[in-house]
Amino acid sequence: MKKLFTSVLMLLVVLTIAAQSARDDIKANPWLAGSNYVDYDRQLPNFRYTATPVGYIPFYFSHYGRHGSRWLINTSDYDKALDPLRKAARQDKLTAVGKETLAQLEQFYKTIDKRLGDLTTVGERQHHGIGKRIAARFPEIFKSEGVAIDARSTVVTRCILSMVAECEELMAANPTARIHNDVSESLQYYLNQNREGRVKEARDHMDRSALNAFTERRTHPTRLMNVLFNDQRWVADSIPQGSLMRHLFEVVINMQSHDDGVDLLHLFTNDELYDQWTINNASWYLRYANAPQTGNVNPFSQFNLLTNIIETADTCVALGKPQATMRFGHEVCVLPLACLMELGTCNASINDLDQLERYWRNYTIFPMGCNIQLVFYKPKSGQGDILVKALLNEREVTLPVPSTSTPYYYKWKDLRKYWSDKLYKFAQ
Repeated sequence: MKKLFTSVLMLLVVLTIAAQSARDDIKANPWLAGSNYVDYDRQLPNFRYTATPVGYIPFYFSHYGRHGSRWLINTSDYDKALDPLRKAARQDKLTAVGKETLAQLEQFYKTIDKRLGDLTTVGERQHHGIGKRIAARFPEIFKSEGVAIDARSTVVTRCILSMVAECEELMAANPTARIHNDVSESLQYYLNQNREGRVKEARDHMDRSALNAFTERRTHPTRLMNVLFNDQRWVADSIPQGSLMRHLFEVVINMQSHDDGVDLLHLFTNDELYDQWTINNASWYLRYANAPQTGNVNPFSQFNLLTNIIETADTCVALGKPQATMRFGHEVCVLPLACLMELGTCNASINDLDQLERYWRNYTIFPMGCNIQLVFYKPKSGQGDILVKALLNEREVTLPVPSTSTPYYYKWKDLRKYWSDKLYKFAQ
């Protein structure tokens, strides 16, 4: 009966996703077109949760989170959008809109100096909010006297600062908390992506023809070129139109990462925003998710991370006292980890890229500040199974084993065995 209930719940989740058009999502909230650039706070959940099973109490919290909003990583990310406009300006080929766009981007460009990849104020605020909500939602853990909180980050500065922001809120909520922060190359083997073996081989030998064809079908730059340039014959000879559209889109859509960014979203129609999102959705899926096109092995890039989650949980469950493990890294870990853990519909395996968005949408998985939380519950009486609940971006999600009679709550021994068996089988 429990297995049947879980299957029905999963089916309802899939049907709900399929019934809601991604095009409509993006029309209602254009910033969702940003995929991994989406501001976490633009899609906060309503925070209504299934009640804790009677007689249980949370006691251990396990987490992996991505850094918050940031500047783009490389100078070229900006230059590939700006250089064609600069070239056109020198030859007087810009429209009034093109000139205004270039002026606004040049003004913003001044802010990127020595800031590439840095956490922004938006990103810092995201993690303060997450940390504050975690402490408030699970006071039995985080407000417990002298609770031990082990927080670890990759060596990237934006991840370290994201960790600091959350820990500041946890300490503010409980000055008695014992927080240990650690940042070291020795932690990279599980905190940051491991691309060894079959996963790397699958990506290196991926047939990109389907994605290239998909990208071509979804790239329609003609209207935008007319908006920006006054000589379309010159554009045809001098501007890489599809490339410019995609790079300009990347700069514009990431302005949501800045409190003082320029709003150029009006340059793109709703259909163009949607098309650019579908391209990125397909690309992320093929490279990091449970894609049959790459042999369904991408999620196992997080083999070491899930192993660490299981082994650390074993230790903390055995101790039985309030504790938390906080890990901070990147979306290239959160995305495949969510697939590997089979959270909700994250692990969907879809052959037809044109059908992908019906079942798998990246903006629900890895916005800036995205996080996976596992909350462990023990019986107050001391007798009974340890239960666990999973949250993806603070939303309850299903797990790949039969639930208890309370939806979203699972026996840890069942889940541990399922994940361990899955990792063992892959390692053979």
